[in-house]
Amino acid sequence: MLKRLEIRNFRVFKALEIDRLSRLNLIAGRNNAGKTSLLEAIFLLAGAGNAQMAINAHVIRGLNPSADGKAWQQPVDETFWKQLFSDLDMSKPIEIEARHASHGQLALEIASDRPHSAEFSIDRTEGLSMTNLPDERALTFRYRGPKGKKIKSHIRVKEQGFEIEQPTIQVPFIATILLSRIQNTREDAMRLGMLRKQKRGDMLLKALQVVEPKLQSIEDNSASGIPMIWGDIGLSELVPLPVMGEGMTQMARLILAISSVPDGVVLVDEIENGLHHSALSDVWRVIDEASRQFRTQVFATTHNFECIEAAHHALGSDGFLLHRLEVNDVENRCVTLKSNGIHAAIRHQFEIR
Repeated sequence: MLKRLEIRNFRVFKALEIDRLSRLNLIAGRNNAGKTSLLEAIFLLAGAGNAQMAINAHVIRGLNPSADGKAWQQPVDETFWKQLFSDLDMSKPIEIEARHASHGQLALEIASDRPHSAEFSIDRTEGLSMTNLPDERALTFRYRGPKGKKIKSHIRVKEQGFEIEQPTIQVPFIATILLSRIQNTREDAMRLGMLRKQKRGDMLLKALQVVEPKLQSIEDNSASGIPMIWGDIGLSELVPLPVMGEGMTQMARLILAISSVPDGVVLVDEIENGLHHSALSDVWRVIDEASRQFRTQVFATTHNFECIEAAHHALGSDGFLLHRLEVNDVENRCVTLKSNGIHAAIRHQFEIR
């Protein structure tokens, strides 16, 4: 479990420190305060120096590159990689550091590099000649892992796609990220299959019954040609989970994500999406129980005051930490509230979203 986090020169963060982290962490703050960026920073760190993370659709927002990268050849370095750096300044490296309860200090540096290259040719009459080749922007990942182990890798845009050079990487903890703009019914069905293999399929059924009490059973099925989760709600046929509403899909994604990364980290953007406020306390109890069973740490963002209030009501004293991100032209700041502080803020109607 991550216990502490520092981020420098990443997106909106010039420098951010969070001194206390819990098993369940709720991230609040105004628009553009860096809530989603915080999740992305942890996701990058979990890659343990894997330079391929620079073209991961969960990091390069809203884009899905083709397998060979050709869709991005021209703009990827200047347009999209630049967005990763604070103030679009690629001259300063991104730095992400954390203290892990089991693995100690972990650190990742991502730096922009433009190595100079030249091509030499020999002509019998004119002798040796040199041609300067166009500079190609590269990102270099430098990672320091458990016991000080160091890993270096890089990714470069080439005419044919992306060139990635890296050694074999062993990640100290696994992370999965759930972003509101990206959904994958095939992945959800596969995760349910893995949960059933562990004889824990009833966990998801009980979680979904919090949102839809009429649900009798669930199964992963490919009848539509695409693997997805189907449910029995008392009709003549099973119904695809997405048809039952966004809340059902969100609940399934949460529980399946937690079960898929035991001893790892789940990162959730806008956790309350699709969930009615009346169900939020029960939702938090289910998340709490699942995270305990799989020893999974959760980071979730929210804009919703009712979501914060429900978490406080459901989890009680020391059940979670609320981190409110604040940003201005001078600094980034994180205000972390425990149970007493959250209770006082709710009672006096302080702004904590």
